[in-house]
Amino acid sequence: MPSSICANIPAISPKLQAFLKSKGSLTALLEAHAHKPLRVVVLHEGYAPLNHRQKRLLSLPIHKPQLAWVRTVKLYGNSDDAWVMATSIFPLPTLTGGLSRLRHLGRTPIGYVLFKQQRTLPYVRHYYEQQGCHGRCTVYEYQGKKLLIDERFLPAFVDSLLA
Repeated sequence: MPSSICANIPAISPKLQAFLKSKGSLTALLEAHAHKPLRVVVLHEGYAPLNHRQKRLLSLPIHKPQLAWVRTVKLYGNSDDAWVMATSIFPLPTLTGGLSRLRHLGRTPIGYVLFKQQRTLPYVRHYYEQQGCHGRCTVYEYQGKKLLIDERFLPAFVDSLLA
């Protein structure tokens, strides 16, 4: 069952709120808005230690070191400027069995994998504003395991909503 923290997001347009609060695949919504597939540019992919906040969000022991596979990407719609900066965090215990493929997404949007068989997934979401951009940090439960996806909507996307 979805839940969210700070569900009321003041001072932003209803159009942006619809994307922030979307329950299914953000990839599908962005592609529908762009009228074309997203272009994914990978900025970083590799192992990294989880910080205190990430461990807390993922319900992992706070004082125990924990590694994760971290992938940071920029998502491009129908402009030369990125629409979304996204970071996917897969704790090592999540990357077992069939989920080990999450390490090999490359330029494939994560939404293609997560929402291939289900339109929605159980999640807990937090909203934030950072450097003038609104974002969401979502912990999804996927095949019984937790993963964290942080998505920040960039100015070019906000501008596209005004067109």
